[in-house]
Amino acid sequence: MLCITCKVEAQKSHLYLKQTPPSTTPEIFAPGIISKENEYEFGSVFSKDGTEFFYGVDTGENSEIRYSRLDNDSWTTPITIISHDIYGFNDPFLSPNEDELYYISDMPLDGTGERKDHDIWYSKKEKTGWSKPINAGENINTNKNEYYISFTKTGTMYFSSNKVGKENHNFDIYASERVSGHFQKAVRLPETINTNAYEADVFIAPDESYIIFCATRKEGLGRGDLYISFKNNDGTWTESKNMGASINTNGHELCPFVSRDGKYFFYTSNKDIYWVDAKIIYSLKE
Repeated sequence: MLCITCKVEAQKSHLYLKQTPPSTTPEIFAPGIISKENEYEFGSVFSKDGTEFFYGVDTGENSEIRYSRLDNDSWTTPITIISHDIYGFNDPFLSPNEDELYYISDMPLDGTGERKDHDIWYSKKEKTGWSKPINAGENINTNKNEYYISFTKTGTMYFSSNKVGKENHNFDIYASERVSGHFQKAVRLPETINTNAYEADVFIAPDESYIIFCATRKEGLGRGDLYISFKNNDGTWTESKNMGASINTNGHELCPFVSRDGKYFFYTSNKDIYWVDAKIIYSLKE
């Protein structure tokens, strides 16, 4: 029994790129391996078991999606798995059963020509990797921008769009149920979350108990702050509130993600990926 326990603990220590777990004070995640000084790391997602890691990178010339996995006792050197000479790819997120990888791209529907507005796309998992990009469809995408995806455990997609309003910067958060493999017409979230300002980069808890997103508001601490709202027993959302100075700075905080084990909260700040003990989320619940 003792040997089995030791083996389990050893396996756990290999997760999350073998990084020492953070406290309730945010730290840069995997400096020099994932978070690099000369690059801008965006959205990131771990697989359910914590052994695969996908993240978006702006190289300065374009954006691409990179990947690393735990192979026996070591993590593989990150490689680029989705990229293009002209079009950008970013904000990766796995579907609930992890057989689809979602992301955003400014690629036209036919895959040729000049860049367009950002749509949400996905690739299906195949034996040799991931399929060619598939557009998420007209119930998700419009002739404006849609980006940053997350899912509930039942497959409802949360994302942001600036499809309503004259201001290109006026993004709101939407949700689309998936029924029999098809996304339904997206519904805008209520005023406790959406305002006349910018709300985007949404992470939804798999059980929909809370939602974290980036917003630009007058009371904010910087160019973009992370806000949180909790779901009430009656299904309504609490008034969203700033996550505070322990998370937000005078810069731009965005791209939230919480590991499936509920232990760690990841986000982007100062062009790097940070992580922190997820206890900080529940400390904000009234």
